[in-house]
Amino acid sequence: MLSKQILSAATALSMVSGVFGVGCDDPTATIRSAADATQVAECRTIKGSVLIAATTPDTIIDLGGRLTEIGGDLTAENNGLLNTLQSDSLQTIGGAFTLKNVTKLSTLSFPKLGEVGTIDWATLNALPEPTFGNPGITKAKSVTIADTFIENINGINVDSLSDMNINNNRRLTKFSTSIKSLTNTMYIQANGLNLTMEMPNLQWIANMTIANVTSFSVPSLHTVNGSMRFDSNYFTTFTAANLTDIQDGDLSFVSNPQLTNITIPTLKHVGGGFTVANNTALEQLDGFGALNEIGGAVKVRGSFTDVELPDLQDVKGAFEVVSTEDINQSCDSLNGYKGGVVQGDFNCKGNDQNANNDTSDASSDGSGSSGTGNDDNNSAASSLSASVSTFVTLASVGVFVAAFL
Repeated sequence: MLSKQILSAATALSMVSGVFGVGCDDPTATIRSAADATQVAECRTIKGSVLIAATTPDTIIDLGGRLTEIGGDLTAENNGLLNTLQSDSLQTIGGAFTLKNVTKLSTLSFPKLGEVGTIDWATLNALPEPTFGNPGITKAKSVTIADTFIENINGINVDSLSDMNINNNRRLTKFSTSIKSLTNTMYIQANGLNLTMEMPNLQWIANMTIANVTSFSVPSLHTVNGSMRFDSNYFTTFTAANLTDIQDGDLSFVSNPQLTNITIPTLKHVGGGFTVANNTALEQLDGFGALNEIGGAVKVRGSFTDVELPDLQDVKGAFEVVSTEDINQSCDSLNGYKGGVVQGDFNCKGNDQNANNDTSDASSDGSGSSGTGNDDNNSAASSLSASVSTFVTLASVGVFVAAFL
């Protein structure tokens, strides 16, 4: 009788282990406890993915041991108990390293992790700083870090990324990375008020949008394939000493209230529009000494006393320079571009108190605001053109809205 009870107990235990155990070859190894994590850590390689269950009761999940590689994803989502996630052995995550809504995670330590497919972190309300080793993560396809309390991001030192999106990390004050190239988009916005960004090795990027940053350094940048935009930042100066070409997109500095100097001395070509608008502390625009070709329109609006574009040879679109201050001397110099260098409409005038009100981008397709020099004799035609433009825009919006009704 006793032997039958023992056999029944053993059978039950075997069944339980079969249901809740995790194996090295499982498509998804689901960790429901610290014991499961220990079992996973005994594998040298997990061929599939590792999922930390939302219902895991243990606060510490340690994947350190023999485990060096996860072929798929490492994921923790919607877990309100997990405090520590760590591994002193894991080197590679072949898929996504995803952490979302893990609200009590305060320690994230992976000192040997060097390669991930992607990083996708969001809503980490207790994590001040991830801990990676040296050199840290050197291979990844994309990085997204959003809506966290992370204060410092170090250790993401890949040579190349497709995308980087760092947004709404309100305590983030420092981000330094050795990235050399970025093949799609870098988007930085709404992070800590004193965020300093250092990208000393960045040489080539497809597109970048930078907003709400106190310091931004790209000393090695030489080529932007698409657009480069700076909106509502807090830095006082911007320098890109080695940037020579913005190949296909726009260059834009809009509503950066403390900006007093822009210096891009070797920039020769902007493939799209050129916009500098509503940077109210910027009095002199004289840092584009080599710029000779702009593939779209030029829109320069602000509180300038001096605007210089001395080497300009070809502007495919309209040309507009408007200031709240007296810029007659600058306009006298720039008037020489009208009808020759500038292929579109030309407008240069000072003492316009509304100069900072228009912060829309210069067009990349060559169109722009109407006007000819300092003359007002075409004001009626300009008003008609604006009315027609407004009508067409409203009609387009109506068609767009109707499509969704």
